Amino acid sequence: MADPAVQLKVAYLGGGSRNWARVLMRDLACCPELGGELRLFDIDFAAAKVNEELGNWLQEQPGVVSHWHYRAVEKIETALAGADFVFVSIQPGSLDDMEHEIGVAEKYGLFFPVGDTTGTPGLMRSLRAAITFSGFAQAIAEHCPQAWVINYTNPMSVCTRTLTKVAPGLKVFGCCHEVFSSQHILAELAQAYLGLEKLPARDEIRVNVNGINHFTWIDRADYRGHDLLVILSEHIHKPGVQRPFNRQEVEARADWFYDNRQIKYALFERYGIMAAAGDRHLAEFVPGFTHSPEVLFRWGVIRTPVSYRKGVWEQSSRFARDMMDGKIKVNLNSSGEEAVRQIKALVGLGDFVTNVNFRNQGQATNLPDGAVVETNAYFSQNRVQPLTAGELRPGVQALVARHIADQEMIIQAALGRDKDLAFQAVFNDPTTNLPIDRAWEMFEEIGLPANWHVLPC
Repeated sequence: MADPAVQLKVAYLGGGSRNWARVLMRDLACCPELGGELRLFDIDFAAAKVNEELGNWLQEQPGVVSHWHYRAVEKIETALAGADFVFVSIQPGSLDDMEHEIGVAEKYGLFFPVGDTTGTPGLMRSLRAAITFSGFAQAIAEHCPQAWVINYTNPMSVCTRTLTKVAPGLKVFGCCHEVFSSQHILAELAQAYLGLEKLPARDEIRVNVNGINHFTWIDRADYRGHDLLVILSEHIHKPGVQRPFNRQEVEARADWFYDNRQIKYALFERYGIMAAAGDRHLAEFVPGFTHSPEVLFRWGVIRTPVSYRKGVWEQSSRFARDMMDGKIKVNLNSSGEEAVRQIKALVGLGDFVTNVNFRNQGQATNLPDGAVVETNAYFSQNRVQPLTAGELRPGVQALVARHIADQEMIIQAALGRDKDLAFQAVFNDPTTNLPIDRAWEMFEEIGLPANWHVLPC
């Protein structure tokens, strides 16, 4: 096989990842234009070694059109040395930590479907993540300051913002596929209401996005000159589209991730633009939905138990071995994620536009400068140029700005080890809805993260 056009050194922080790293391996296997070495660093070195074996095994399979060497390394410095690209996808703390934080919040009457981005559990996870990512920022700045850093870790905004705040010179962006899901919804509506024979491709659904990760908004959506938000408005007012749900029918679906879109539709009806995330996330960003499981069920939302996440974690630990043992068929189809396409654009192999989490340089015109916002951006050789998204409507801007303020407080609290400021961010969250003394009791019962006592550099 001929050498690929571009040879790269790639560092993967969280190299034992049982999801994103393996998705990237598969997508790289399908791309003949890129090759090189991918170094896998993880505090769980054994997990990184499994991915090393899996990645190198994958390279030997029929149909692979690239050449990559995967290497697990025990030191972050080894992974980062001279890297062209750095991927970050870690679990900030253990699933036991997540279970504890969500469980304590429930004791105080706060019920979160996800618990990884905002609300009390999400902000406590953010505190822990910001401390870890401050160390990543310093290490990247020292060992590969010119690398492009691509973050997949949630809480996306806090993690990405910490990197840019600690080391402003780094070239950092974050990726999430929530907007992809809304484009798919809009494509379905286009097909149904315009009488199309085929579902439009996602790239044909042109959207303007603005906001922050998991709370991104679409204020323009177009398919070949058709205003899809007008179609969405028609759709949500049809009988039966918006309706109350109950526990029995939601649980009967037996799907922790099914989206009934009721919160999305209600927000669209009242604010006039479309929230891009699924209802499980949206419920955690606005008041009124997290007071009880019954309220969530009424809106068609079910909480994803951490026990389920633990089960998936255990199953995925066996997945790689089962694949290499021939018990699971190798799937070399593209995942639909955009990492490889982004790399190709950044090394000069084709420009394109997509949504991305990037520090605000004016693209979100009425959100704070420097905050990590999610808008469209133009990818080209060694450049990510955010595209102007304009202003959010006043009501939406007020909702989003409150969360940005909390994120900035959490990061500042993490970097300065300021416990009072961390609490103030939790108390300010719109879902907390507790008297200050009860909120303090909850905060104290959750406790500061273990890495709080690691001295800041």
